[in-house]
Amino acid sequence: MPAQSLIHLLDLSGRVALITGASRGIGRSIARVFKQAGANLTLTARTPGPLQDVAAQLSAEDEEATVLALPSDVAVEAQVNQVVQQTLDTFGRIDILVNNAGLISPGPYIDIDPAEWDRVISANLTGAYFCARAVAPLMEKQKSGRIVNIASISGQTGGVSGGVHYASSKGGMIAMTKTLARDLAPSSITVNAITPGVIDTNPEGLTPQQRREIESIIPLARLGAPEDIAYAALFLASPMGSYITGATIDVNGGFLKR
Repeated sequence: MPAQSLIHLLDLSGRVALITGASRGIGRSIARVFKQAGANLTLTARTPGPLQDVAAQLSAEDEEATVLALPSDVAVEAQVNQVVQQTLDTFGRIDILVNNAGLISPGPYIDIDPAEWDRVISANLTGAYFCARAVAPLMEKQKSGRIVNIASISGQTGGVSGGVHYASSKGGMIAMTKTLARDLAPSSITVNAITPGVIDTNPEGLTPQQRREIESIIPLARLGAPEDIAYAALFLASPMGSYITGATIDVNGGFLKR
């Protein structure tokens, strides 16, 4: 196959992607990569200032595709529905959903009270369900769509220590991925999960010694970059991923081998 044809298979021109948790880290990188691939974007996060900054930067880099920034909390269903409606009002369709929004809250199981459990589960799992529930009927009418859930290696391993609510929410997201993949496949909608390992979203958050210790247990001997997750998301959202559904894609540098 000619190289140009292969490049075309990663082209998202004319498609509309809704990306949650897009104000920083992995979500921000996914937004940039999808924009470079030609997608129109709706970006959402709970922090209006950083979200608007991301949208402005992406628009300045490339004016061909439109970027819509809509601050919201995915754990609030009414806000999710409003974001979806505003996206439809602007673009007329939604082709891709990336469920990336979430909270990390470590700590011993005994110290996690019911309110904190609910907060993490709501942000990481219930919010992803609200988003999928809102966009899936639109995709069913289109007879096409891509849903990419950003889970975590913690949902597979239980994490290193503490954070039972976080690991549970990400494990639930992996299970939800499999169920939605089955339910939506008749409408040519794919649903997949990506499970990042240790991703370097905050370079200042680790001392050199801590970084060396983490890298020593990763076979590829480095922390992942946000772009590593973004490229996997692009593959799943593109025509190249059209026959993959219900899968969990490990992007962890070999830390977990299955």
